[in-house]
This record gives sequence, structure tokens and C-alpha cells, in this order.
Amino acid sequence: MSDLFEASGIHPPDAPLADRLRPTTLDQVVGQDHLLGEGGPIRRMVEGGRLGSMILWGPPGTGKTTIARLLARAAGYEYQQISAVFSGVADLKKAFEAARMRRAAGQSTLLFVDEIHRFNRAQQDGFLPFVEEGIVTLVGATTENPSFELNGALLSRSQVFVLKRLDDEALDQLLTRAEAQEGKTLPLTPEARHALLALADGDGRYLLTMSEVLFGLSGEAPLDVQGLAGTLQKRAPAYDKSREEHYNLISALHKSVRGSDPDAALYWLARMLNGGEDPLYLARRIVRMAVEDIGEADPLSLLVANAAKDTYDFLGSPEGELALAQAVVHLSTAPKSVGVYEAYKAAARAARETGSLMPPAHIRNAPTKLMKSLGYGKGYQYDPDTPEGFSGANYFPDEMERRVFYAPKGEGHEAKVKERLDRWAALRAHMKAE
Repeated sequence: MSDLFEASGIHPPDAPLADRLRPTTLDQVVGQDHLLGEGGPIRRMVEGGRLGSMILWGPPGTGKTTIARLLARAAGYEYQQISAVFSGVADLKKAFEAARMRRAAGQSTLLFVDEIHRFNRAQQDGFLPFVEEGIVTLVGATTENPSFELNGALLSRSQVFVLKRLDDEALDQLLTRAEAQEGKTLPLTPEARHALLALADGDGRYLLTMSEVLFGLSGEAPLDVQGLAGTLQKRAPAYDKSREEHYNLISALHKSVRGSDPDAALYWLARMLNGGEDPLYLARRIVRMAVEDIGEADPLSLLVANAAKDTYDFLGSPEGELALAQAVVHLSTAPKSVGVYEAYKAAARAARETGSLMPPAHIRNAPTKLMKSLGYGKGYQYDPDTPEGFSGANYFPDEMERRVFYAPKGEGHEAKVKERLDRWAALRAHMKAE
């Protein structure tokens, strides 16, 4: 329930700067014009006078709570807020019952649920009948991918709107408003002001929190970049090893290596290490890149990747991380081939289809007289002893047509491999014709 300050629109004198600068209209919200600007989907809802249930998905400090409050005010709905971090089933029941009573009196309710992904699946199911009956208009806020964290049934009854991290222009607008609110400029050189925007990393609330510290400094000389760094604590990277960000970043690293971009690959590697990722997890993924995307185009890549893992095991952090960086650069700059990867997948499919066929008799071992009498090993040619070092014998089951699984394109080392395979294929065809 709103307190007297909030109901009157007046902030208490000791309120944080971020609260004192909270927008009072949707037009004052920065950085989300794709949703709130002219023709934006949320703007159209407001202009139509009827709100639908929605999920606001975006990074911290991008305006999710503010937008929910302003939507309720613009549409004339009663605003009710609960947090999934502090609320349980009993709190939900009270919220729904209060909304039902308001509805009976002709008043609509906007129920804002902060961190909605923290509610479990059963609790999320509890929203469904109240959303369907229109007892509440649900506005949920989440920093996590709704596809992974929210029930499909709840998503089907809501629109998902993605809020963008605030860019430098939007963040600078917030700084200008903060300076107008405080009646003075931030004590920063132009370079330090730009560095402050970078430190905020798209989070408007964090930017204003840092600004409040800077406004409180005494002294006449503006801070340079080094002075700013000494005044403010470094922000921990926005990275959670168990959440979507983890998968986004490892995907970016893998695709940068696959795309032969060592600079981007090093950036994503550093992002994950700085975020606290397990270096051995990264080492395993680097080994996978070597076998999946490079293969026989550069067989050395697998050795380099494994050596990086062993080096990290031996040295630990931070020295061992340099071995991971070396492996990433080597793999990024190596020729690429999925020949072995695709060949194995094709062979695995064939093995599932023909898994009961025996090898041809001539390549079966014959350790007993019975086996020899059955023709095991008969006619086997030892390839290194043949004039060409190649016998052209059939090594597939007799009941199975010869198939080609491995088809190198000729990148890097595979160019020589392809040349040999083509020569052997020609020899095989010539021997079969004779």
C-alpha cells in the first residue's frame, strides 16, 4: 500500500536521488521509445484506454517498476505491488481478494509482480484464473528470459515486452536531470563523465546512485578518470553462471571462434572469466570447438586445446588463463572444417540403421580352426605390403552398399587428406573394374 509521500507524489527529503528523479509521466521514461514512443505497443494500449497483462523483461535499472506505476496512473487503475522475493501464497491470496473487491466496486487493478520469475511453477499457475477473469491486469517484471522461467500458460495470457539496456544518450539524459535536480554539475572532467556512463553499463538506477556519491564530494577540482576510479567501487559484471547470460556468452565465444574472429573471441573469453566462470568449463568448451569446428583442417588445434587445459590445471589462475587465451586465438585463426563432425553424425545414423550386420569375413579374426574353416580372414590383404600401400578391399558389411561419410572440402591440412582420399577412390574404382 502506498504511504502518504507516495500517494501525494512528494518524496521524503532523505529519499535517494533515483527515487526523487523517478519519472511522473511515460514521456519522461528514457531509453524505451520502441515501447513507449509514438506507435509503440505499450503507448497504443494507454491511448486505447485498456491495458493487457504483460511481462516486462530487461536488465536492472531500465525502468520496469517505473513503467508499471505510470501505466496504472495513465489508465486509472489501482496500483498494487508485490515482490516474488518477499511474498508467498498468502500474500497472493490477499492481493487477489482485494482486487476482486475493487472490481465489484468498478475499480480495475494493476498488479505489479517484481521478480516474477522467482515464483515457482505452481505459484505462477495461481495467477491464471484471476488474469483470465480480468480481476487483475498482471504486469510482471523479470531480468531472466521468460521462455525459460515462466509457465507457458502464463506467457500465453500475457505479452512479453523487452526493455533495452540504457545507451549512453539515455544515461546522459539522466545525468542532466540529476544535475538540474541538485542545482550543480557533476565534478567530473569530460573524460571522467564518459567513464561514468561506461561504469553504469546500461543501468540507470546504478548511474544515479553513483552520481549521488559524486554530488556529495567536497572540493573544487573535477575528478579525472583515475580519480573517478578511486572514488567509486568497481561494479561486479552482470553475469550469473546458472542463468541465460551464461549461455548467451558461451554461445558468443563459440561463434566468434567459429567465425575466425580472435578479437571478439578474446573479448567474450575475458567477459566470462571476469564474471567468475569456471576456467575448466571454458577449457572443455575450447576442446569441443577444436573437434567440432576445425577437425582435420588443423589437427594441431586439438593438441593446443588439450594443452591449454593441462596448463591451466598446472598453473591455476591467473597465469593459466593466458593458456586459454592462446588456445582461443589459435582456434580462431585456424582453418575450419566440419568434415569429421558431419562424417561421424552420418556414420552414427548408418550404424543405428544397420547395427546387426557383421563385418565381411576377410577382416574377421580367425584364432581357431573352426573360424578358419568358416572363411574368417580368408583373402585378407595387408595394405602396407601392397605396391600402392592400398589394397582397395571392402571393409563395409557385405550386405551394405559402400557409403561416403567423410567428405573434406580441402581446407588447411585437409587439402592433403582430400588428395589422398581422391587417389584411393580412383584406385578402388580401377581395381573393381578389373
